[in-house]
Amino acid sequence: MKKITLIEDIETCFLCKNCLKEWLPAILAHKKNYKVKRSEVIFNEGDPVKGVFFVNSGVVKVHKRWGAEKELILRFASSGMIFGHRALGGDGIYSISATAIQEGIVSYVDMDFFETTLRVNADFAYKLLMFLAYDLRVSERKTRNLAHMPVKGRVAEALINLKDQFGLTAEGFINIELSRQDLASFAGATYETVFRVISELTQDDLLELSGKSIKIANYDKLLKLTEEAA
Repeated sequence: MKKITLIEDIETCFLCKNCLKEWLPAILAHKKNYKVKRSEVIFNEGDPVKGVFFVNSGVVKVHKRWGAEKELILRFASSGMIFGHRALGGDGIYSISATAIQEGIVSYVDMDFFETTLRVNADFAYKLLMFLAYDLRVSERKTRNLAHMPVKGRVAEALINLKDQFGLTAEGFINIELSRQDLASFAGATYETVFRVISELTQDDLLELSGKSIKIANYDKLLKLTEEAA
């Protein structure tokens, strides 16, 4: 990662916009900004914890090892979102990895300052608690889906989640281009299985493809696949 100087946008920064105005000079003094390249690893599962990260621009995948040579993508952190926060109160190592899937800018504050920020800023602590609760619900649902939902339902849910988070382009495609391998890792399936499922859903007119871009052509039928499997 390359350290850069950044003109802060306090309206989009998760840390800045939820803290007391009087605390902003302290944030700006401690916050470091880095430019990341596509596919650049920000930290690895098992690395010692040093701090917490925020996305200014671009997209970061948060993932875990899953078996010997596989990974499971837990979520995607996009502009304004926090990652690395699960290290709070842990054993001093990151339990997940974080890798940029788009070129962008991430910010970082060390753990001591982050914990001090929580003590000083009650509103920020509350917002983080609400985010942690949501994050836990998503993780619990993904764990349940891996155990009980067929692959076709998991792929359908993954695509709906991506649409909800990133929106659509003017042409109606999901506004993020993922490799089929990343889509497979997000759905908790193998590349070969997801490739087959995507082909089937396209043949059934539920999806339309253009290169790596995917359009949901029949949202109701795609959603029904997740409800039938739930």
